[in-house]
Amino acid sequence: MLRVGSSAACMACRNLVSTNMGVRFRIPLQKLHPLSRAIHHRYSGNNNPHRTPHRTAARYFTSMSRLPMRPLKPPPGSGGHRHQQQRNFWVARLAARLLRLRYILLGTAVGGGYTAKKTYEEWKDMLPDLSEYNWVIPDFVWELSEQIDLDKLAKALPEMEEIAKLLPDFEKIGENFTFLKSILSSGVSLGSEVKGASGLHLLLESSGDPALKATDSSTGAAHDASDKQYKKSSDKEKVDQLQEELLRTQLKYQRMLERLEKENKELRKVVLQKDDKGIHQRKVKKSLIDLYSEVLDILSDYDANYNTQDHLPRVVVVGDQSAGKTSVLEMIAQARIFPRGSGEMMTRSPVKVTLSEGPHHVAMFKDSGREFDLTKEEDLAALRHEIELRMRKSVKEGQTVSSETISLSVKGPGIQRMVLVDLPGVISTVTTGMASDTKETIFSMSKAYMQNPNAIILCIQDGSVDAERSIVTDLVSQMDPQGRRTIFVLTKVDLAEKNLASPSRIQQIVEGKLFPMKALGYFAVVTGKGSTGESIDAIKDYEEDFFQNSRLLRDGMLKAHQVTTKNLSLAVSDCFWKMVRESVEQQADVFKASRFNLETEWKNNYPRLRELDRNELFEKAKNEILDEVISLSQVTPLHWESILQKKLWERVSTHVIENIYLPAAQTLDSGTFNTTVDIKLKQWTDKQLPHKALEVAWETLQEEFARFMAEYKGKDQDDIFDRLKEAVKDESIKRHKWNERAMDSLRVIQHNALEDRSITDKPQWDAAIQFMEETLQSRLKDTESVIRDMVGPDWKQRWLNWMNRTPEQHIRNETKNELDRLLKLHDDHTAYLANDEVTTVRKNLEGRGVEVDPVLIKDTWHQLYRRHFLQKALTHCNLCKRGFYYYQRHFVDSELECNDVVLFWRIQRMLVITANTLRQQLTNTEVRRLEKNVKEVLDDFGEDMERKTQLITGRRVQLAEDLKKVREIQEKLEAFIEALHKEK
Repeated sequence: MLRVGSSAACMACRNLVSTNMGVRFRIPLQKLHPLSRAIHHRYSGNNNPHRTPHRTAARYFTSMSRLPMRPLKPPPGSGGHRHQQQRNFWVARLAARLLRLRYILLGTAVGGGYTAKKTYEEWKDMLPDLSEYNWVIPDFVWELSEQIDLDKLAKALPEMEEIAKLLPDFEKIGENFTFLKSILSSGVSLGSEVKGASGLHLLLESSGDPALKATDSSTGAAHDASDKQYKKSSDKEKVDQLQEELLRTQLKYQRMLERLEKENKELRKVVLQKDDKGIHQRKVKKSLIDLYSEVLDILSDYDANYNTQDHLPRVVVVGDQSAGKTSVLEMIAQARIFPRGSGEMMTRSPVKVTLSEGPHHVAMFKDSGREFDLTKEEDLAALRHEIELRMRKSVKEGQTVSSETISLSVKGPGIQRMVLVDLPGVISTVTTGMASDTKETIFSMSKAYMQNPNAIILCIQDGSVDAERSIVTDLVSQMDPQGRRTIFVLTKVDLAEKNLASPSRIQQIVEGKLFPMKALGYFAVVTGKGSTGESIDAIKDYEEDFFQNSRLLRDGMLKAHQVTTKNLSLAVSDCFWKMVRESVEQQADVFKASRFNLETEWKNNYPRLRELDRNELFEKAKNEILDEVISLSQVTPLHWESILQKKLWERVSTHVIENIYLPAAQTLDSGTFNTTVDIKLKQWTDKQLPHKALEVAWETLQEEFARFMAEYKGKDQDDIFDRLKEAVKDESIKRHKWNERAMDSLRVIQHNALEDRSITDKPQWDAAIQFMEETLQSRLKDTESVIRDMVGPDWKQRWLNWMNRTPEQHIRNETKNELDRLLKLHDDHTAYLANDEVTTVRKNLEGRGVEVDPVLIKDTWHQLYRRHFLQKALTHCNLCKRGFYYYQRHFVDSELECNDVVLFWRIQRMLVITANTLRQQLTNTEVRRLEKNVKEVLDDFGEDMERKTQLITGRRVQLAEDLKKVREIQEKLEAFIEALHKEK
C-alpha cells in the first residue's frame, strides 16, 4: 500500500487521493504523475477552503477513480423518500455494478494485453538488427560455442540468491548517502568546502533535491565574485589538464587494447593450430577471403565480353614513386615481403596481395605450392627475390612496366582480411633506361584499376615533400571526385614534422583542406626510419613512440583514430568488406545474365556439339593424334616395302642412269663396263646411298602418318584440329633423329647386295629385264617430252591447234634436224660432240640463214643423243630376254652381252634388300620413337597456353572458354555469397 507523505499536503493533492479509497502513498511528490505535479504547483498557494476541489480532474487520470465512492448525505428538508427508493433497488444496483465490473475487468485485460503486445513490438522495432554485425565476432568464437555445452555451464553457475548475498547492501548505502546530504545541507561553511571538489559537487547538484540547493543567499553572494575570478583564471589550466588527461586515457586504453589484441592473437593462433591438427574433426573449408580471392584470380584471366566488366571490390594502392606505398603494404601484411630500392622503380607490375588470418605467418604464390615462412629471414629474402624475378619476367623486351598481375597470398595471426593491389608508382618524368611510354602506361594502368566503381582507392602521399609536387592526388580526384571510396594516407609524418616550418599544413592535409581531392578518411602513418634492415616490430615501436611524443597529437592537430598503420588497416578492412557486401550480389546477377547470353548463342550456333573448352579440345585432339600414331603399327610389311622400294628408286634413279649406267655404257668392252660399274657403285654406296635411303624412310613415315591423320579427319569432319595436328607433325619430325648405327649397318647391307652378280634363275632374269625396260621407257618418255618443249609444236599441232613456234624454238628445231642427220650417219657416235663437229653444224645452219650459238648446239645434242642411246638400249633389252642361257655360260662364244641387265638386277636386288631393312627399322624402332616424340610434343604444347591459344582457335572455342569462365565465376561468387551470409 502507498501512503501520501506530509510534503504533498496541499489542498489539490489531498483531494486527488481520497482517504476512503484505502490507498496510501509513501513516494515523494517528485514521483507523482506529471499532471498531478503540475496541479500541485498550480494550486499550492490557494488558501480558500470553500473552493471546489478538482476531484473530477483526478477521475480522468487515476486508475482508482472508478471505485465506489461514499454516498452523499441528502440535504436537509428533502425527506427520506428518495433515499428509501434507492434502497429498494439495491439488489438491482448491486447486480448492475457486478456486471459492469466484469466487463471492465475483461476489457481491461484484453486492452492491457493488446497494449503490452503493441508496446513490445514497437520496442522490438526500435532495437537495431545486430545480426549484421556478427562478422565482427571472430570465427573461433562461433566454433567454441559449438564445442561448449551451454546447458552444463548454466547449471554449474550459482543461483541468483547466492549471488545476491555477495552483493553490498544498497539500502544501507542509501541511508548513509542521505545522512551525508543532510550534513552537507546543514551548514554553509561545509557546503563551501565541498564546492571545491568538482566531482562530488556535480554529483550533489545532479540529485535534484531542492533542500541541497537552498543555501544561504548572503553566503552565495559573497562567494560569486571569487568563483568568477577563479573560473577565468583556471579555464586555460583546465583545458590543458583535460587534454593531458585525455591523452593519458587514450594511451592507457590503447595499451590495454594492444595487450588484449595480443592475447586474442595468441589464442586464435592456438585455436587455428588445433583446427589444423584436426582436433575438431570437421571438414576443412576455405576461408571467406580465399574464396573471394579465387574469384578475382579467375577474373584477371577472363576476357570480358557482352559488356561484362570486373566491378568486384579490391583495395587499389596508388601513389607517387617512392611515396611509401610498399612500406604501408608491408606494415599491413606485417612482413617485409617486397623488393626495395633507393629511389629506383621497384614495382614494375601489379601485385595482388590477399591478406587473411591463419595460424602461421606464411606467404604463397597462386601458381606455386611453396610456402615462405615470413618469420625466417632467409625465406623473406627468397620471397623478395622471387617477386623481383617474376616482375622482370613479366616485362616484355623494350618495356619498363607490365600489366601482368602477380598473385600472392599472405596469412598470419591478427592480419586483417582484404585484397590489395599494389600498382607501379606514378612518375612525372621518364628517365634514362625507361621506355618512352612508361609514364602513359602507368597512368592508363592506374586509371583502369581505379575506374572500377567498387574499388577502394588507397591514395599514398609522401608527407616529407611539398604537397604541390603530388601527381597522384589529381589523378585520384579525377577518378573519384566525390571521395566516396578514397582513403588518404600521409606517410613519413616524422620527417614532415621535423622539416616543415608550419606543422599546421599537416593538419590541413589530414582534414582535406589542402588538396582538391576528397576522401572517406585521412590517416597519418610512420613506416620506419628509412632503413631496409628494420623489422616490422621495430617500426611499430618507433611509430607508437613518435605519436606518443608528437605535438601533432598533443596539440589536437591529429585525432587518435587517424594515426598508426594499425588503425589504417582496420579502417581499410571495414571499408573493403562494406563495399563487398553492397556490391557482390549485383555482380553475381551481372555474370548470371552474361551466362544466359552465352548459353543462348551456343544453342543457336552449335546445337549438336558439346561445350568443350580449349583444354578439353586439346585433350581430344591429343587422343586422336596418339591413336593415329598407333595405327602406323598396323601397316602391313608388304605395304611398307612396296612404298619404300618405289620411293627409293625415284630418289636414286637419276643418279644411277646419269652417273653410273650412261658412263659405263660408253666403254668399248664388257670388262671395262663391269669395272666402271663396280667403282661407281662403291663410291655411291659409301657416300650417298645410305643417307638417301634413310631420308626416304623418314619421308615415308611422315607421309603414312599424314595419311592416317587425313583418313581419321574424314570420319568426323572436324577441322578445328588441323593446325594443331600439322604443328605436332612438324615439330615431331623436327625433333626426330634416325639412329646413326642404323646408317652404318645399312651401308654394309647395301654394299653386300650390290657386289652380288649371280642371277640364280630365269624369273630373276626376266624381272631384271622388265625393271630395265620400264626404267628405260620412262627415261625415254621424259627425254622426248624435253625435246618437244625445245623445238615446239610439230606441223600437226600447228595446223590443228593453231600453235606457232617461237624464234628460239625455230632455231632449236633447225639445230635438231641437223644433229639428227649427224646421228644417222654415225650410229655409234659417242656421247660428246667434237669441236670440229660443232663448227660444222653451226656453218651448215648459217648456210640456211640460222644463227646459232655453240652452247645451244651442245645442249640440243645432249638430249638427242640421250634419246638415241635409250632407244638402242631398249632394243638391246629386247634381245637380252633370251640371253639367260648365255649369261649362265658367261657369254662365252656369243656375240650377245647383257652386262647392263646384270647391273639393273644388282640395283633391283639392292632396292629390295634396302626396303626390307628399312621396313624392319621402321616397325621395330622408329614408329615407337615417333610415338614418343609425339607424346613429348603434345605434353609441351599442353603446358604452353599461348601455343594452345594459337593452334586451337575460332569462335566456337572462344565461346566455350567464355562459358566455362562465366560459370566458374558465378559458382565461386554464389559460394562466396553463401559463406558471407553465414558469417553474418
